[in-house]
Amino acid sequence: MNDADIPQASASQPLDERVNNRSQRPSSDAFKAFMASNWAQARQQLPERDAVAGHAAARRRAVSLQFKGERLVIPAGPLKVRSNDCDYRFRPHSGFAHLTGLGVDHEPDAVLILEPVAEGTGDDAGNHRATLYFRPLAGRDTEQFYADSRSGEFWVGARPTLAEFKARLGLETADIGGLELAITKNVGAPEIGGISIRLVRKVDENIDALVDTARYNTAKDPENLDLGVLDALDDKLTEALSELRLLKDEWEIGQLKTAVAATVQGFTEVVKALPRALTHHRGERVVEGAFFARAREEGNELGYDTIAAAGNNATVLHWTRNTGRINAGELLLLDAGVEADSLYTADITRTLPANGTFTGVQRKVYEAVLDAADAGFAAAQPGTRFRDIHTAATTVLAERLAEWGLLPVSVQEAISAEGQQHRRWMPHGTSHHLGLDVHDCAQAKRELYLDGVLTAGMVFTIEPGLYFKNEDLAIPEEYRGIGVRIEDDILMTAEGPVNLSAALPRKADDVESWMAGIYQEADNQPA
Repeated sequence: MNDADIPQASASQPLDERVNNRSQRPSSDAFKAFMASNWAQARQQLPERDAVAGHAAARRRAVSLQFKGERLVIPAGPLKVRSNDCDYRFRPHSGFAHLTGLGVDHEPDAVLILEPVAEGTGDDAGNHRATLYFRPLAGRDTEQFYADSRSGEFWVGARPTLAEFKARLGLETADIGGLELAITKNVGAPEIGGISIRLVRKVDENIDALVDTARYNTAKDPENLDLGVLDALDDKLTEALSELRLLKDEWEIGQLKTAVAATVQGFTEVVKALPRALTHHRGERVVEGAFFARAREEGNELGYDTIAAAGNNATVLHWTRNTGRINAGELLLLDAGVEADSLYTADITRTLPANGTFTGVQRKVYEAVLDAADAGFAAAQPGTRFRDIHTAATTVLAERLAEWGLLPVSVQEAISAEGQQHRRWMPHGTSHHLGLDVHDCAQAKRELYLDGVLTAGMVFTIEPGLYFKNEDLAIPEEYRGIGVRIEDDILMTAEGPVNLSAALPRKADDVESWMAGIYQEADNQPA
């Protein structure tokens, strides 16, 4: 068939419209008139202010004080196509969520703009006035109501109005139709009365292009404009938003506790599912599914792809295929976290004996990792440095490896910067910050992260491990195929560290008793 054989109406239809051919929606005037009539009156009462609103306002003020006189543009990001006309579940950029307080009640394509004003005259005596631009709810008398499968209420449910978001967030709102002007007006060099822009880049390509075009069009010498220099200025905004999250406020800590509690329940569901997992050809998927069900029931989503790794798969640090069997006598390494509706996530790992009982060598490796975790916890005190946790934990692991005859050098040589032989079996870091992102604050400066001083309000993980691969000829056969990691979520307070995930058993005996209790309770449940 050639182009001449294609009916003209089909050939002329744009590709981006063809995905709607399946809908077969009527287009008659009679249908449109009928669809626009006889709907109940839209909701009138405005909602109460969200508990997070004051905290989000304080975060915006903190950013405002750092960037006096500059327009700050923080996009939520667009929907992303998963396949054809189906999108992934939307999640806004974490910087946007942090500064607005929006979790699952969000809008794709929304943008937060902090507009500079005279010093001290902005929101909360800051240097900016903030406005949230988004696509408001379309009236039921509009075609969008039933025709737009991405944003129409008939397809995706009701969305907040401008007035509702303003009431909930204590934040000025505006129709997204005015976004382009809000971003580009008066852009130019400050020395000639213009306003410079800082943008969180690589979130929304359309906003990136809009800002770049505005900068080019207003530059004194556009032909020699160095966008790389401007990108570096933008990076400073991204860095500042990341560093702002290093210390969690009271509301954030509450959300993390909620996520941890749901995750603990998810681990319980996994233990309940293990008997079936042991009989399934993809038992790891049974485990993954059991945890995911709890994540969706109690929260918004998984905080990250679940690692449900049995046997030798547990020695693969980021095993998320979860396609393997779980055999009795093996260990199951489960690394999973529930993301709360606020988008704050837990991140917990437990290593469980698949049949409920550790073997002798499994217990030996497990208890070495537990000792390392405890050493890291002891080192995590107010005023010490973040990297001290790693040093304390890995030193214990080096000592155990030496005791077992696995370390080819002395402990002192191994833990020196020139050695590091023990890291063959523990190649990852021991801790990372936790919050809106599972690896939170990742754009923070090194001196505030690895070399940062542990301070009340920080939330981070402690997660040492040992991973002995089947193919590792440097170790005796009895160790091969054993992977162990123990990970807890830690809140730093002025008095010291608090283990938020302590409700999940950690000691080997306690793990075995916990699993046995769950099985006994399940057996006693009425049919």
